[in-house]
Amino acid sequence: MDFTFTEEQQAAVEAAKAVFSGVTPDAVPSPALTPGAVSEDLDRPLWARLATADLLGLTVSPGHGGAGLDPVALCLVLRESARVLARVPLLETSAVATTVERYAPEATAAELLPRVCRGELVLTAASQGRTGHDPAERAVTARRDGTTWILDGLQTAVPWAHGADLIAVPAHTADGHTVLALLPRTHAGLDLGAQYSTHGELLAELRLDSVRLDDTHVITAEGAWEQLRATLTTGTCALALGLGEAVLTMTSQYTGKREQFGHPVATFQAVAVQAADRYIDLRAMEATLWQAAWRLSSTSPGALPADGDVAVAKIWASEGVRRVVQTAQHLHGGFGADTDYPLHRYHAWAKHLELSLGPAAAHEEALGDLLAAHPLG
Repeated sequence: MDFTFTEEQQAAVEAAKAVFSGVTPDAVPSPALTPGAVSEDLDRPLWARLATADLLGLTVSPGHGGAGLDPVALCLVLRESARVLARVPLLETSAVATTVERYAPEATAAELLPRVCRGELVLTAASQGRTGHDPAERAVTARRDGTTWILDGLQTAVPWAHGADLIAVPAHTADGHTVLALLPRTHAGLDLGAQYSTHGELLAELRLDSVRLDDTHVITAEGAWEQLRATLTTGTCALALGLGEAVLTMTSQYTGKREQFGHPVATFQAVAVQAADRYIDLRAMEATLWQAAWRLSSTSPGALPADGDVAVAKIWASEGVRRVVQTAQHLHGGFGADTDYPLHRYHAWAKHLELSLGPAAAHEEALGDLLAAHPLG
């Protein structure tokens, strides 16, 4: 496997580093000290800077004002955003925009995508279903009434929905087909309830009661939801990697300065071994991430469908990010729980990412099903 990044991908990383260099993880109140949401909205100034740096249309074609790059470039930028806990729906907007360009009618893409690239439209997606454990596409029903679609159901834990302009909502029809509705945040029949995750950000419970949409706002092409779900999942793995790398760096710096018995605790074998184990976790997370991101953009056949590579990336990311932050808390001692120190924020975000990805055992089961359906050799 060749993990050499192209000049365009490296340029996107440098642009992202420049934008995120001024972001601090403690720009909002601590989730440990805030009973509700740490903020009612996303970081709008940062969103504007991302638009100015042409980072909101990374995977959108130049014809619609984007950079025309691939999911690998998006994951590289997401990794940088997670290092500083950037409070923006960069993943969700990029994933939905990519799906719109590939599967929506051309008129819909031409209307939405240039505005996305300019930072005028914020997009998000409902991918957790009714409970977070059931398939998201089964939580909402869609039926035709002439030229109109009618949607009913509930989606939970939708990120950034209260500040988004459009929410991509998967729904199933009576014949088992999955459609993808592009639902305006303020729309008749749609109610947004407030929910909060471990990181203190405001999520939404979407309740749809006979929501009516015309054909221009419903994507019926086969594979649209599957593509969106795979991009969201792989991007979440990139966020977990960036967060984990930032946490391990913090741990290395702290243990290199903290002394016991006249020596930095980093020189103690027990500390060094634990840090080394977490480094191995991160390298495994990185290798499986790039494999999954590459499969999303590649037409090359593999022994398994791309879902297999995404499942492996999820297994490592959901388990790995938890182990990294737990070890970091342990090696920091009581200092890691100090709300004036940012490690507790990273721990809260890591738990949110872990919950978003779901348990590794479920991904292992899905991988087993794929292996059974596609015998190797």
